[in-house]
Amino acid sequence: MKKQIYDEKNGLSYTLHGDYYLPDLEINEEEPTYGKYGIMRKQFLKEHRSARYQYLVLSGKLTDHLNQVDQEVREKVEMLVERMDEQWGVTEKLKMQDQMEWVRRMNNIKSAAEEMVIKEYIDSI
Repeated sequence: MKKQIYDEKNGLSYTLHGDYYLPDLEINEEEPTYGKYGIMRKQFLKEHRSARYQYLVLSGKLTDHLNQVDQEVREKVEMLVERMDEQWGVTEKLKMQDQMEWVRRMNNIKSAAEEMVIKEYIDSI
């Protein structure tokens, strides 16, 4: 029996260990970096889409996927916050007149925007 074989169907190399061929998988020692929304997406995948999560881990694409989702969600939230603050009348004038009211409204706007985007991007992709 050969010590190593290569499977063209899945692109993996296998090494003989005893009577079995085991895939030559490498764990990426690099510390993954992604933000709040990437972490939320990872948790969602683990809990609700375990097959997709395992595929992303084994193919080495998990970190890229989480970074992409994180970036898309951040951009979408920022865009929604800008639209909503115009609609809800949150202006610099209000900020100068009543800072606490401005902060309250901006926090409400950001929470609403995040909730909408999280349902769309984190829980569905």
